[in-house]
Amino acid sequence: MSENENINNEVIGSTMDVTDKKCPNCGATVTYDPASLSMTCDFCGYHKELPKPGEASKAGEEMDFNSAKLRSSKDWGAQTKSIICKNCGGTAVYDMTETAGTCPFCGSTSVMPVDDDEDVMAPGGVVPFEISREKAADLFKSWLKGKLFAPSAAKKSCEAKEFNGIYLPYWTFDSETTSSYTAEYGKDYKDKEGNTKTRWYNTRGVYDEFIDDMVVYASTKTKDDNIKAVSSFDFKKLRDYDPQFIAGFAAERYSLGLDDGWVQAQAKIKKVLESHISERVKKHNSADRVRNVRVSTSYDKITFKYLLAPIWISNFSFNGKLYNFVVNGQTGRIAGKSPVSALRVAVAIIIAIIVLAIAAYVFGQ
Repeated sequence: MSENENINNEVIGSTMDVTDKKCPNCGATVTYDPASLSMTCDFCGYHKELPKPGEASKAGEEMDFNSAKLRSSKDWGAQTKSIICKNCGGTAVYDMTETAGTCPFCGSTSVMPVDDDEDVMAPGGVVPFEISREKAADLFKSWLKGKLFAPSAAKKSCEAKEFNGIYLPYWTFDSETTSSYTAEYGKDYKDKEGNTKTRWYNTRGVYDEFIDDMVVYASTKTKDDNIKAVSSFDFKKLRDYDPQFIAGFAAERYSLGLDDGWVQAQAKIKKVLESHISERVKKHNSADRVRNVRVSTSYDKITFKYLLAPIWISNFSFNGKLYNFVVNGQTGRIAGKSPVSALRVAVAIIIAIIVLAIAAYVFGQ
C-alpha cells in the first residue's frame, strides 16, 4: 500500500469516527436526534449526550473582522463533499459518507458534485435541530388544517413528502458605533382656529451604541421566500460547531462573503441607529415628532461569527400541483403555500358583503 493510500485511509477513518460513529452495543450507525439533542442508535436505543451550551463552549466567541481573511479555515472537522443543483443553483455540503441524489432546497434530482477547494472557513457555531422529522410532519398537518381557504379534501388527504433537513449559513456582527447626527424635532401647538400645527427645530449631536449580534443571512443562492419568513433563531442556544450535529443532514455553505455580509449588516445597523436616535431626540426635547434624521457612523472593534441554523424543507401535491413549505428546525415556525378553494373564497366574499350591508343599514338609521 502506498503512502498516499495510507493517508487517505487515515482521513476517511477520522471522518467515520466523527460522523459515521458505530454503536458500541450493536454496531449500527448512530445519528443526531433532534428530540433528545444526542447521538442515538435507532436499533438498540443507545444514545450519547452532546455538550450543552456553556460546557467549555467557544460558540459565542467573536472573531476579529479585520484579520479574518488571515485565519480562514476549510476544516469542518470531517471530510466533506459539495453538490450544486442545476435547477435552483443551491449548493449544499455533505459528509463524504452521505449520499446526495436530490437537492435539499427544491427536491430536484439534477444535482452534480463540485470541486470543494475554495478557501472557505468552517462554521464557528451551530444551532442544533430541536424539531424532529416526525414533529415537523405534525406541524405541517396542523398548519394545513388552519388554512381557512384550503379545500377540505386537501386537509384530509395531503401528506408531506420526505423532509430534507438542512443547516443554513448566517453571519452575526458586533461593533462599537459612534454616530454624528442631525435631525429636526417638532412640537405641536393649536392655532387660533384650533388647528394642530407643528413648530420645527434643528438639532445635532453624537450617539454611541454597542451593536450585538446583527444577523445577516449568508446565502445569495437560496431564493425561497418561505425560508426567509422562518429564519428567526434563538442564538442563545448556540453550540460549538461539531460535525456530529450535521450527521444525516446537509449544510449550505455561505455564498455571501464576509465583506458583502458586513455591507448588508451596516445597512441594517443604520436603520437601527436612526430609530434609536429618533427616539432619543424625541425624548430629550419632549418633542411630538422627529424627521430628517441623518447619521454618519464610524465602527470600531468589529467582530463576527459564522453560524449554522436548522430548517426542514418539504412539499406536498394536490390535484397534480406541487406546494412547497419549510419548518424552522428550532422553533417549529412554518411557512409555505397551500391550495385555495374557489368556493370557500366565494362564500367568504358573500359573507363579507352581507356583513358590510347590515352594518351600513344599522349605522344609517
